[in-house]
Amino acid sequence: MSCTARIAGFGHHVPGRKVENAEIEERLGLSAGWIEGRTGIRSRFWAEPGDTLSELAAKAGDMALEASGMARNDIGLLLLATSTPDHLLPPTAPLVAHKLGLANAGGVDLAGACGGFIYALTFADGFVRLHNKPAIVIAANILSRRINPAERASTVLFADAAGAVVLSPSDVPGRGILGVSLAADGSGYGLIQIPAGGGNRPFADIIDIAETYMTITDGRAVFTKAVEMMSRCSREALTAAGLAVAGVSRFVPHQANARIFNAVCNSLGIADGRTVKTIADYGNSSAATIPLSLSISQAAQPFRPGEKLLLAAAGAGLTGGALVVGV
Repeated sequence: MSCTARIAGFGHHVPGRKVENAEIEERLGLSAGWIEGRTGIRSRFWAEPGDTLSELAAKAGDMALEASGMARNDIGLLLLATSTPDHLLPPTAPLVAHKLGLANAGGVDLAGACGGFIYALTFADGFVRLHNKPAIVIAANILSRRINPAERASTVLFADAAGAVVLSPSDVPGRGILGVSLAADGSGYGLIQIPAGGGNRPFADIIDIAETYMTITDGRAVFTKAVEMMSRCSREALTAAGLAVAGVSRFVPHQANARIFNAVCNSLGIADGRTVKTIADYGNSSAATIPLSLSISQAAQPFRPGEKLLLAAAGAGLTGGALVVGV
């Protein structure tokens, strides 16, 4: 039977430690208000010792599953978009599926950096349409453990969080992904990276611990390329969906920082009243920012049937994309 894939449930979770700007500004010798003035961030959440990525992801997934009303044995697939798995091997998704009681689901990690949720949602939508089975997409990161405390550019931005959505088969036209545009730009491969720990620089060869931390090598280039990629992919996704910008109910972009957020909105001509913005209170948790924002928006003002959402992201790799989803 032909079907579409509706979003049946939203969920999110953040760790217990709330970190205000003043704590970071004092440590780095920055003036009061410096971080918010340049990034739009007032606070973020960081993991406590003993917190794990799998636990963070499972808590967001549990909220989404409860909201969906789906039987857990019916879930056919779990995709986990993360750049900070519990281990390099094995993947973390099977453990998250186990924690959630998904006895009949396949599970795999997807390393798409900030664009990971866009990719994972696209793939899960295809799975639901092909197999007529529900799926869950979770994006989660503990980036606080990958921050170089001496590097201002990353320390002020990154946060820990998880967000999740459950996709369910539906026979209602206009639901699910209506248009998508995925992108990769390897010319910016080294702009955001963790230099060591992969096959090129195994841990055994590391001399400087800083090589295991995330670094932003050219913030200006990241800004330019991210704005271009998110804007272009958004227009392409809208065209594929046969939708004009005016038909977008809510724009939910990756919450990289306020400057990128505002530049993309200005490029597309989307006013503040139609945007979902969580960067101020939650910071940048990479792939998790979009599902976190969706869940928070759903709780504050539930999505109405027929609404069209535009999601867009860009990040390390460079990877990114945009999609239009009908709820």
